[in-house]
Amino acid sequence: MLDKLVWKPFSEINLTDSFFDSLRLDYGNEKFDNWFIGKAEKGERALTLIEKERVYAFLYLKFENEPIQLVEGTLPAKPRLKIGTLKLDDSISQQRLGEGVIGVALWKWQESKRDTIYVTAFEKQEKLIGLLLKFGFEKAGTKENGEIVLARSRKRIDYSNAYSSFPFLSPHTTKGGIIPINDTFHDRLFPYSETYYRPQEIEEVTAGNGVTKVYIGCPYTVTHYAVGDVVGIYRKYTGEAAKGNRSAITSFCTITKITTVKDNGKIMIGEEEYLRKAGNKTVFTQTELLSIYRHNKNVVMIEMLYNGFFVKGRNVTYWQLKNNGLFDDHPYNICYSIDQVKKILELGGSDVKNIIIN
Repeated sequence: MLDKLVWKPFSEINLTDSFFDSLRLDYGNEKFDNWFIGKAEKGERALTLIEKERVYAFLYLKFENEPIQLVEGTLPAKPRLKIGTLKLDDSISQQRLGEGVIGVALWKWQESKRDTIYVTAFEKQEKLIGLLLKFGFEKAGTKENGEIVLARSRKRIDYSNAYSSFPFLSPHTTKGGIIPINDTFHDRLFPYSETYYRPQEIEEVTAGNGVTKVYIGCPYTVTHYAVGDVVGIYRKYTGEAAKGNRSAITSFCTITKITTVKDNGKIMIGEEEYLRKAGNKTVFTQTELLSIYRHNKNVVMIEMLYNGFFVKGRNVTYWQLKNNGLFDDHPYNICYSIDQVKKILELGGSDVKNIIIN
């Protein structure tokens, strides 16, 4: 399954792979090869997907502090993160993998605290440009070689939807909650910071699996969730030992879509449509999806955007939640204020001011 990306040195990537032919065509054989070899000599790395010695995905990031020359004028020098190279092989799912790779680039931008991130692309790269626009990039101008410059600024974040503001959470969010997921299913859907010891490893897994997540829940009653809510992903420990320090919030997401599949036994969506909507963004097998559909009276499909995770040792445990007055009901019923959401982020060691920008 082509879904494991790895940060790999340029020196370990096959420059002669046909994957790079289109880049040679766009920039010139000698120019591209010299650029690649120069990066290898400097020990630079790229996020790559390589299967049986064939390259399927490539992402290179670099920090800059120089002016950008455009046909329309010059953008002044300032600290920026540049997506130096971003290419996906046509034979793989551009949508899921593309989302994940762009998600990693945007996480790196957030981490850097630089004002701007930008990328250049030729107009013929329609799918890539469409995906970048979805994630809030805007056209800043055109270079002399015909490349479009697409950029995002922390000073002008589009909070109209969760994708255009990703990875930041909207300051206009008014409430949040918890999505409880049994540990086995949780660890398939969300990279788990107690399992993946380095943030880099979580990024690698997330890039392959995409940042859009679909969870199928079976709440006892109608839930309070709404599009735009920020939810903590609660890893529910199912072992025999005490759950106090084992059940914990590991990640946080923004709800982007809610679909009621069954409501107190009433079928709202047929079986075939239900399977189609679940698609490849959920972790359940078709057998598991059918079992959920056929054996529960309440079934809800929750689509979320994976905004971030807590680093190793900072997952917010059941006891921490309980002791801070943040776990006083069944998880599906818990409704948080935005201040309580911020408190959970703080308990998880996150820099709230770098996650929610006013």
